[in-house]
Amino acid sequence: MSTDAQEADDDLKERVSNFLRRNFPQIQMHGGSAAIQNLDRETGEVTIMLGGACSGCGISPMTIQAIKSRMVKEIPEIEVVHADTGMGGGGHGGGGGMSPSFPGDTTDDSDSDEGPQAPF
Repeated sequence: MSTDAQEADDDLKERVSNFLRRNFPQIQMHGGSAAIQNLDRETGEVTIMLGGACSGCGISPMTIQAIKSRMVKEIPEIEVVHADTGMGGGGHGGGGGMSPSFPGDTTDDSDSDEGPQAPF
């Protein structure tokens, strides 16, 4: 790969990373992560993997849809976005099912496996 092509790939990767940070700060704020798994400038395809708290989050499908629809509009070189949490068949139970945390929340994990307590 030529130096110009490498610089163009690096620039595109940086713009995709900036897009994720700028448009989806809640991913990191809630204990999740978004990483570029693959980026193919020639086909215009990018694969994003959501991890951390995203793996067990009930709203991650909505986050994925938002990433897919907004990225192709904002970054002209991107034509197709593949995004997943890794929970769809390839997960091995590592960290899945974790609840997202919110700034300022405190948790008492002593009874975390008990579930909600009955009011009586």
